[in-house]
Amino acid sequence: MKQISSGIIIYRRTSQGVLFLLLYHGGKYWGFPKGGIEEEERAKETALREVREETGIAARDLTFRPQFHAQDRYTFKSGGGTGYKTVIYFLAESRSARVTISPREHRGYGWFTFKEAMDTVPHKNLQRNLEKANEFVSGEKKGV
Repeated sequence: MKQISSGIIIYRRTSQGVLFLLLYHGGKYWGFPKGGIEEEERAKETALREVREETGIAARDLTFRPQFHAQDRYTFKSGGGTGYKTVIYFLAESRSARVTISPREHRGYGWFTFKEAMDTVPHKNLQRNLEKANEFVSGEKKGV
């Protein structure tokens, strides 16, 4: 089984520096808002829909960084077999700190500094994409 999902790595600039949004799924799992691409949807449409559903953040509150691209590929166990998943990530700055989570999908959320976020996300692929996003945002800030 092959699945394709998309999501957005969301950040905001504060007096404490750049903060990244992570959603808490339970157990040790924190991650970015994302979800499966539905028929007739493009990856960015899916990402925006999922962010709205999972966080309450509207498209009008996000400024996308179109030069940024990140992707994950991994396998998972599904119904006694192996599934293959690809996740496409976009990067966007939020104008708002307000988040309204969907309790049926998440147990909590937080805005984290880069270091805190790296210590919080459990998987290497998420850390890799977070690192890539942080480098992009840091370079953008410096005008690189």
